[in-house]
This record gives sequence, C-alpha cells and structure tokens, in this order.
Amino acid sequence: MKNLLLILTCLFVISSLCIAQSSDLLKDSKQASTNIRGEEFPRVDSQSRVIFRVDAPDANKVQVDILHVYDMTKGKDGIWTVTTNPLPPGFHYYYLMIDGYRFADPASESFYGVGRMMSGIEIPAPDQDFYMPKNVPHGQISECYYLSKVLNAFSRFYVYTPPGYYKNIKKRYPVLYLQHGMGEDETGWGNQGKVNIIIDNLIAEGKCKPMIIVMSNGDCSMMFKPKPGQNVNEARKEFGAKFTPILLHEIIPYIDSHFRVLTGRNDRALAGLSWGGYQTFQIGLSNLDKFAYLGAFSGFAPFNPEKDLKTVYNGVFSNSKEFNKKVHAFFLGIGSEEGPRMQQLSDLLTKAGINNTYYVSPGTAHEWLTWRRCLYQFAPMLFKN
Repeated sequence: MKNLLLILTCLFVISSLCIAQSSDLLKDSKQASTNIRGEEFPRVDSQSRVIFRVDAPDANKVQVDILHVYDMTKGKDGIWTVTTNPLPPGFHYYYLMIDGYRFADPASESFYGVGRMMSGIEIPAPDQDFYMPKNVPHGQISECYYLSKVLNAFSRFYVYTPPGYYKNIKKRYPVLYLQHGMGEDETGWGNQGKVNIIIDNLIAEGKCKPMIIVMSNGDCSMMFKPKPGQNVNEARKEFGAKFTPILLHEIIPYIDSHFRVLTGRNDRALAGLSWGGYQTFQIGLSNLDKFAYLGAFSGFAPFNPEKDLKTVYNGVFSNSKEFNKKVHAFFLGIGSEEGPRMQQLSDLLTKAGINNTYYVSPGTAHEWLTWRRCLYQFAPMLFKN
C-alpha cells in the first residue's frame, strides 16, 4: 500500500509539473497569425520558437520540416509535439512528414511555393509594422482572366487598385508590373508578399504615389528542371521565356484597355523577385521604350558584369548618360545572407556611371521578408519624374 501511494504521489507530481510547463508554454506563446481561424497551434513564443502539435495517434513517426527537420514526440493521448529552435523573423514555408509522407499542416494556411501548395508561418519581425494592416484607406486586389494566344489557354493575373480608384472615375494611375519568383505564382505577392498592405500604408503616410500593381504568372511556377538529355543552358533560356511576349503583347495591352492607367513609359515600372528579378533584367533592359523604372529583388543577372557590361542587352549600359536619362530608378536589393553578388554588380554599374540604388535587407536570406523590405524601399522611388 505504501509503495502504491508513493507511485501515485509521484505520478501526481509529474502530471502537475507537465500541466504547469504546458501552461507556461501557452502563456509565453501566441497563435501564429497564419493559423486557420480557431486553431491554437502552431504557436510562436517570445524566443521565436514554434510549438507544433499534430493529432496522429496511429502514426509511427511524425516530423516537421521548417528550415530543419524536427522529430516530434508522441504523447499518451496520441498527440505529437515539438518545439523548434528560434527561427529567423518573417515568412517560412514548412510541411509535416508522417511516416515518410509529406503533408500540408491542416491547422495552417497553405501557400503556393517551391512548386506546390505548402504550409506557411509568420515569425514576428522587429520592423513588421510596415506590412501590418492599419486603420487607413485600403485598395483592392481583383482577379482577372483572359485567353492567352501565347499559351493557347486561359491565364490569370491579379491587379491591385489603390484607395479611391472606384470613387474618382476620371483619375488615371501609373502602373507597376510586379513578378514572383521560381516555384511561386501570381498569388505570391498578394498572399506571402502582403503587397496591398505595404502599399496602402505607404500611400496613407504620403511616402509613395497611388499606383496600380499587376501581378501575373511568369511562366516559372515549377522548379527549374531540364528534361533528360537537354542542355542546361538551353533549358534555362526557355524557362519562363514565354512571359516576355505574354507581358508585352497581352497583359500590358489588356491593362491599358481595361483599367484607368497612364500609358507612357514614364508611368510604367517593372520589378520582380528572384527569377522575376531575372525577368526584369531580360525584359526591362531590352525594352526601355516601355519602362522607366526597374527593380530586381534578389534577382539573377545573367551576365558577367566585369566582362560584358558594355555589350549586354544591345549595349544598354554602354552610354551611361543615355541610360540615366531613360531609367529614373534602377533598384538592386538583396538579403544580407545571400552573398555579395548584387553589391558587386552595383559597384561595377556605379563605376561605369550607371545610376542605381543598392539595398541590403539586414539579417535575411532568399525569402519573403527580404522582398517585402525591397518593395517598401522601391515603391517610394516610383513615378516622381
């Protein structure tokens, strides 16, 4: 009897400690803003760690992959739990792995990224105020479909119209064409990028001009993968190449005829992240008769600037005075953890007399917080000439 009482006492103490620890964990954490409404988990604590809980009583092994693969621990109630290491601020894709199979987390919103629908989670950032909703006038994002002759199929793009667009029906606006990266699609800037909130806040603060923003599919929504036997360089040239005629001959004419936009080159900008930055170089620098503002966020410059600067894009950089006259803003942004390649390009452009703005997002890599910050820096530069 004494032994039984001792065992029961120990179990009670352990249970009480577990409940206390669980209670402390909940007090020091908040539901992730990316949770499905009403879901308590995942939670983010004060150290930027994420607490995951998965109800999978029949599973043998459960893991979560979020910048690192974490093994989860199964409780007697069949609930699997784990607390991650502190995560960098910003938006991160992740997925669950249950007995070797990958799943989106049903407790979180899903986003199109890395060529598939993925769970996503927001880790609060110290400067997140610029992409948080505020009590200011808000614009709208609308969904547009059209029949693409290039694709021989219906295609979709999204259009942000600024506050007041539907009230003052005589006013016309400049346009920013804003592209996603490889493995993402036309939903990226609206969902992961928070473009409407960023621009709403900038307009309300008087830091940027009201503008229309067009976000279309860049023909690069799958991850780059050459076909068997295909030359890698040739495959890279083809990847996303259809977007050039789509943008120039289909989307821009559609926008010019369906929205109240200013149609001169001085009222048109082109920017993109990652592969969309590459497309900005390819399309924008080859068509300066159509764009006066260019922005590459973690963009890939497909040339060696030390050797080819004077010859690429039909010699667009060979005459710095002419270039600076045509391009009112040439923005090059990157995360501090991505390496020096963009700074090297900026330095060589500056040395050649080409005006450009180089921006580094502190403490971020190839990720959405970098690109949100780039947009926040780039948008106020637009349409001032």
